[in-house]
Amino acid sequence: MRFNSITHRRLSLAIVLFSWGSVAVALFTQHVLDMQPCPWCIAQRILYLLAGALALLGCVPSGQGGGGRALALLFNQLVGLTAASALCVALYQNFVAAADGSCMVTAADKFLMASGLSDWLPEVFEPRANCAEANVGMLGVPYSLWSAALAILLMAINGLDFVKLIRGGTAQQGV
Repeated sequence: MRFNSITHRRLSLAIVLFSWGSVAVALFTQHVLDMQPCPWCIAQRILYLLAGALALLGCVPSGQGGGGRALALLFNQLVGLTAASALCVALYQNFVAAADGSCMVTAADKFLMASGLSDWLPEVFEPRANCAEANVGMLGVPYSLWSAALAILLMAINGLDFVKLIRGGTAQQGV
């Protein structure tokens, strides 16, 4: 597929699929494979859900006018910021929190307690392990580094989308 045939909408939908798909995989590994999440894992889930939602909203602006493109660019930048945040959280989990052996009462814990997400939907947002326990390997690679790779992939797709938007590719172009 040539770069010119890839539309803003397709790139945004790829971000939605990868980010929300990663949360589906995390829920599968939690509930089927008994790989319980820590607070930093939950923070990454929230960021990936947010990145997907922002990418989806970035598809909404319609019309070929500058306003729709400006709004799509705004959402593109928010997706990039969210993916970069997910990368930072994943690297922090891998190199700091998992090495500590405990991540109790960290910034992630405080956010989860203040937000009430773990009370609202505990099967998705409740931390059930410490960081050392949660950062187990999948195929020989720590879970947090898989998340970091996903964040880099999302940033790369988002970067392509940015180039498309700057060159004039709008949300109106075909799916």
